[in-house]
Amino acid sequence: MCKEKKCGNIEVLLAQQAGEGAVLALTKGVQMKDYELSVLFHPDLEMNLEPAIAKVKDLVEKNGGKITKEENEGKKHMAYPIRNLEYANYYYFEVQLPSDAPAKIEATLNITDEVIRYLLVKVDERKLKFQAKEAARKPHEETEEEEK
Repeated sequence: MCKEKKCGNIEVLLAQQAGEGAVLALTKGVQMKDYELSVLFHPDLEMNLEPAIAKVKDLVEKNGGKITKEENEGKKHMAYPIRNLEYANYYYFEVQLPSDAPAKIEATLNITDEVIRYLLVKVDERKLKFQAKEAARKPHEETEEEEK
């Protein structure tokens, strides 16, 4: 076990070398969870979407997150008008975030002018496991059918 004073010194040294994020990760065991983030950007940004995307990426990274996948789905017609707009630029991210980050990200996206709507949801682990099992079974089933 570690004495209070000795652990405090270690935390101070780590904070000086790596920043507060590393101290939190080492001392509290921050667990990253998988999320999906879909963002609808203003349609007028179609030609110059990069600054708006960079703003969202910076927001995720500043809150301790990591982007694992991103996909530009292009300009699409929305099901109903939002702010008198009928089209939006759809962008999809798969991110890993610590437990306190989603609330901070949502609060910032709510007041961002370029963003019309967003949806940040936690990935269902059971669904991913089921899909992996199904994918593993399909090649096995296909080889059995070919042998017959």
